[in-house]
Amino acid sequence: MLQIYKTQGDRLVPVDGADLTSPHFADTARAPLWIDLLEPTAAEAATVENYIGIDIPAVADLEEIEPSSRLYAEEGAVFMTVTTVVGVQSGEPAKTPVAFILRNGHLVTVRYAEPRQFRTFLAQAQKGTGERYDTAEAIMLGLLEAQVNWLADLLELIGHDIDSMSHGVFQSKVKKVSRKTADLRSTMGEIGRQGDLLSLVRESLVSLSRLLTYHHTLSPRAKGDKAEKADKEARNRTRILVRDAQSLSEHASFLSTKLSFMLDATLGLINLEQNQIIKIFSVVAVIFVPPTLVASIYGMNFEGMPELGWSFGYPFALILMLVSAGLPLLYFKRRGWL
Repeated sequence: MLQIYKTQGDRLVPVDGADLTSPHFADTARAPLWIDLLEPTAAEAATVENYIGIDIPAVADLEEIEPSSRLYAEEGAVFMTVTTVVGVQSGEPAKTPVAFILRNGHLVTVRYAEPRQFRTFLAQAQKGTGERYDTAEAIMLGLLEAQVNWLADLLELIGHDIDSMSHGVFQSKVKKVSRKTADLRSTMGEIGRQGDLLSLVRESLVSLSRLLTYHHTLSPRAKGDKAEKADKEARNRTRILVRDAQSLSEHASFLSTKLSFMLDATLGLINLEQNQIIKIFSVVAVIFVPPTLVASIYGMNFEGMPELGWSFGYPFALILMLVSAGLPLLYFKRRGWL
């Protein structure tokens, strides 16, 4: 899908029915344009390529992990790719690349998914937020700010979930061993899901920091009072975004450490529960050893056994077995083993 937006002060408005192939379009589109390609077809990509004068990278190119394939300048255009997170609301989070291309005062974005931050930015930009989108760079920085805010929300959500799991693990009042063990195993599954999401967020933050640093060092100084003012504002916004991305990366590292501690603690508690079960079986086995010995002795039925002819021999044997079982149980309780 191909969608074009142009700037009107502090708002972005869609350009309906725009024909990039028309020779008169370049004359009428003097304001900075944002050309958004969402899962573009070959025809849509070719149309934008002819208008901008560059090749649109394919999805395989966007997924390259080496920085030289994600951040580079070519034929007067700057290509920057960032990784973002999608599918969180559906419970199937995944990463997807988004390319930003700056050339001739226009911004081209290429994406093969619809991240939430794009919808949020568009909804705000079309209403007017007070931010001016005088340049394609300003539009890109607005999108990146939405990306940073979205990742911050994700980290906050992950932090709340980790706190809830911690409360459930360390302050659980479930006394039934089987139920508590099942709860701990469920917690381990949740820890794995949160760990996967946190890994995606950290990867997105790393790519975002690299993009912002590259853009900040690559952007040339503009000339002219108005251009210098806009350039200074863009550089200040970029520096703020770099600091925000770095602070979020540090917070993500803290959450990752906390999640690792939660995993170790959960495994330790499961081992304790299993050891408790084994201890119970061991105690039961020890308790029943003396009664078994007594029953074995009186089950031999030798003629010389005085208790065989005694009328109280049977109850005496039962009482002896109960006493021999109770004494170890009492001893274990006094030692604190039960």
